[in-house]
Amino acid sequence: MANTIFHKHFVHHAAFFFIHSLLVLASLIDTTSCQAVGDFKCIKMEKQALLHFKSYIHQDPRGYLSTWTQHEKRVEEATSDCCEWSGVTCNNQTGHVTSLHLSFASLEGKISPSLVNLTYLSHLDLSSNSFYGPIPMFIGSITQLRYLNLGENYFNETIPLELGNLTKLQELYLHSLSNYTIENLNWLSNLSHLEILYMDGTSLAKANNWVNVIQSLKKLSDLSLSGCDLSQVLNPYSYSSFNSSSTSSSIVYLYLADNNLNSSLYHWLFPLTSNKLQELYLNHNKLDGIPKYLGNLCNLTQLSISQNSMPVKFSNLLANLSSGCTSVALEELYVSYNQLTGSLSNNIQNFSSLKYLYVDNNELNESISENVWRLPKLEELDVSSNSLKSFISEYIGETKILRLYLSNNSFEGTPSNIHMLNRSGIEEIDISSCKLGPHFPNWILKLKKLTHLNIANNRISYALSIQFWNMWFSQLIDLNLSSNNFSGSVPNVSSGLYQLDLSHNKFYGQISFLCQITYGSLYFLDLSNNSFVGAIPDCLWHFNELKVLNIGRNNLSGRLPISIGYLIDLEVLQLDNNKFSGELPLSLQNCTQITFLELGFNKFSGFVPIWIGERLSWLYALSLTSNNFFGTIPSQLCQLVYLQILDLSMNKLNGTIPSCLNNLTSLFHDGLASDHNYHYLNASKNYFDHALIYWQGSVRDKELEAPIIGQNEGGGEGIDELDRLFLIGGASGFATGFWIVCCGLHVNWHGRNEFFRFLDNLKDWVYIKVTLFIARRQRAPYL
Repeated sequence: MANTIFHKHFVHHAAFFFIHSLLVLASLIDTTSCQAVGDFKCIKMEKQALLHFKSYIHQDPRGYLSTWTQHEKRVEEATSDCCEWSGVTCNNQTGHVTSLHLSFASLEGKISPSLVNLTYLSHLDLSSNSFYGPIPMFIGSITQLRYLNLGENYFNETIPLELGNLTKLQELYLHSLSNYTIENLNWLSNLSHLEILYMDGTSLAKANNWVNVIQSLKKLSDLSLSGCDLSQVLNPYSYSSFNSSSTSSSIVYLYLADNNLNSSLYHWLFPLTSNKLQELYLNHNKLDGIPKYLGNLCNLTQLSISQNSMPVKFSNLLANLSSGCTSVALEELYVSYNQLTGSLSNNIQNFSSLKYLYVDNNELNESISENVWRLPKLEELDVSSNSLKSFISEYIGETKILRLYLSNNSFEGTPSNIHMLNRSGIEEIDISSCKLGPHFPNWILKLKKLTHLNIANNRISYALSIQFWNMWFSQLIDLNLSSNNFSGSVPNVSSGLYQLDLSHNKFYGQISFLCQITYGSLYFLDLSNNSFVGAIPDCLWHFNELKVLNIGRNNLSGRLPISIGYLIDLEVLQLDNNKFSGELPLSLQNCTQITFLELGFNKFSGFVPIWIGERLSWLYALSLTSNNFFGTIPSQLCQLVYLQILDLSMNKLNGTIPSCLNNLTSLFHDGLASDHNYHYLNASKNYFDHALIYWQGSVRDKELEAPIIGQNEGGGEGIDELDRLFLIGGASGFATGFWIVCCGLHVNWHGRNEFFRFLDNLKDWVYIKVTLFIARRQRAPYL
């Protein structure tokens, strides 16, 4: 959830472009229908210009321009009337082409100069394609343009100054241009009608006095310069050219994230701010505080300064923001991933309009003020991953908060029973990893409207009663009680569950309660590491959206139900360390999305199914260890091109190992375990697979997460791509090779003798080499 908020400004951009594209397409469809009624044809010269434009396109993999043809019915749905071509819109009275909308068409090529012949063109969108070469100067001659979007392409060289001739332009998008550095923005000054300017990801490192240029654009309301190397600009603002008539900025939305900026930015930010400013995003910079003048922005509703350093007290930051009228208007405040200290202090009461407050991943080490619970409009509060000491107050029963995130704090010693009013409307609460145990926090039972509850990893020892399971029976959709010491049976669960995690507890009894989940929305189920018994109920057809099913390490038994074949979206299936028996049901081959299949340490029997290799083509991990499989290893396993972990040990297999297993080279390819073992479930939950590795008589559980590439925060050392591949390939290759060798030695006594003779010789060779190496190292200082 917090990561989504951190990058809200990028999501804002993406949503804007997407919605705009839909609107344009809708208008195109409407106009086309009108054209059919008017029965007119496009202008011949403009048609030839479009065909010439098409001739410059080298790749059109989606066939987006397939309707662009000289002759009628040359391809299906093609027409010689260019006003009916994909992406083309004409004036329904004159027939002139007015709009060319080709975004996200996967086109590759250069821009044809024939576009200058579209003299009535007012809308040109070529974004999100693979156009390359320089941005053509002739675009500056299409003087009727009001909308120009060239973003997310591979243009090089510099922005042509001729774009300054587009004096009617209202929207300009030059974001994410690969290898582009803009050295001069003076040409922008001519665009007096410009309202929206997006240049994210395009370097402005050499654009001196860019603030003055922006200041001259009197109608500019939306400015996005995230990731533009603004910290490298030597002179962003010239005070010598200061004009008192231009001090009132018109900017409403201002995005300056990811620019490596320090607090010196506040000197040149001031001219860009006024009481018109509503949203300010300064994420992912190096700011160490905020100035008091930000407290005087009377219409500022959103302020995001997450992922900066800011080693200041949170109370001081709030004081600066409440020095004027900002505190009255502010609705959203995001200060996550900083170094803020102190408490969530009493002066939070000044922010009467606040709806969203994210202070997670900081160093708050005191308490949460009771005034937080009294804020009249607060809907979301995230103070997770701090060192807060206490938070419970009877006023929490009166709060308007709907979603409350408190995880990874230290609430040790918080009373489990507390007098609390029960009028709270809290729907979602995450209080995991907060040291609440050993007693169950009974105050949670007073939150009558809960739909999401996470109290995982709290050292709670408690036998859950019927009252608990009946409390939110009809409304709970997300329940996580994992990594505690809960006990008892599970009599019932909500029929509309999305996520259920009871793993690493002491629950017992049968799991027939699964048949009560009938809405078909469950996508995560983890009952592992408990004491459940009995068979899997044959009602899994309800779970056609399930992605993760982990019921390993229990005392379950019996055959797998046929209904397991209905789990068509399943990516992870872990049934290890139970007492399942019989052959694998043929219906399991319908689960073609599985990437991780762990069936080890059971009593499965029969041949290793050939359909595993033929149907489960996405598998990267397969473990059938410690079962009763017999027969030969099927050569169809060689079709699993992504396979990295293969464990067939401790079965009753015979015959030879298929030589084609040598062709499984997937462990040498880029982006394997880091992609396959990661499962995106929703915005707040992801899942990493765990592998059971049998080594020297013991079983070890290893989470298969790839370190984050290049992450150096917190003093950690970054891992480059080559090291990552070595770790993935080395570990996976060793596991695969080790068990294949073991299987071979088990069935081949001659090979076994040769192998151990080889080990003896290898031991002697290594001893000699190491001895010589040490001797050389000892002599080295004297050489």
